[in-house]
Amino acid sequence: MPGQLKVDEPADGVRRLTISNPAKRNALDHPILDAIAVQVTEAAGDGIRTLILTGEDGMFSSGYDIGDIPADVFPHEAEKLVAHPFTSALDALDACDLPIVAALTGHTIGGGLELALGCDLRIAAADIKLGMPPAKLGLVYSHTGLRRFIDAIGVPRTNELFLLGRYIDAPHAERWGLVNHAVAADDLAATALDWATTLAGNAPLSIRGNKQVIRALVRAEGELTPEVTQELIALREACFGSDDFREGVLAFAEKRRPVWRGR
Repeated sequence: MPGQLKVDEPADGVRRLTISNPAKRNALDHPILDAIAVQVTEAAGDGIRTLILTGEDGMFSSGYDIGDIPADVFPHEAEKLVAHPFTSALDALDACDLPIVAALTGHTIGGGLELALGCDLRIAAADIKLGMPPAKLGLVYSHTGLRRFIDAIGVPRTNELFLLGRYIDAPHAERWGLVNHAVAADDLAATALDWATTLAGNAPLSIRGNKQVIRALVRAEGELTPEVTQELIALREACFGSDDFREGVLAFAEKRRPVWRGR
């Protein structure tokens, strides 16, 4: 069964988008990512002033839904999921003029963490874990995704997150600036709604203008040449067809240590 994005409006001017894929720990599949892109793009036209992005059943998201892709189509389908619908969802978050609050109800891993980082504000339940497992899966992460983390938490902490591949808890993530605030799990939904209603009550012209200025300032830093961009894209594309990436995903699904071959 594919996942779904549940939509409700818990307060005036506030729309909540809830990732629901309980059988796969809220893994991000095509229907969920496509729905996020559509909802975020269309929200302003519906009179919405603020968005909340959250997860169901005590989990925010475990990342890309690549565990069940058949071996014979694995490289193509894995890259297809990561490169298109995931990018479209992130692009929609980046382009959205509305303030977006990520309410991290549970563990927030891999692509789920980057999706949360694409939101303007992040509130996390204090007992959750956050992490990036590419080093455990044999995956070369996108240069655009790594740039997002470097902009948020700096190079040393991005190195720690991606190269060690260890999970950190929410208070640790708060100290890093990866989340804005860690709260008791029972208080998370109310805190997220409080922030969202506050944002919805602020001047929309100011919010749109400040978001535009912040985006412009961030994008002005570290522009890559077209040649380097293509080199990094080719490096990432090559990893999808590698033995190590397939082994990493299989080992993760089978809960065993991977046997790396370096190819």
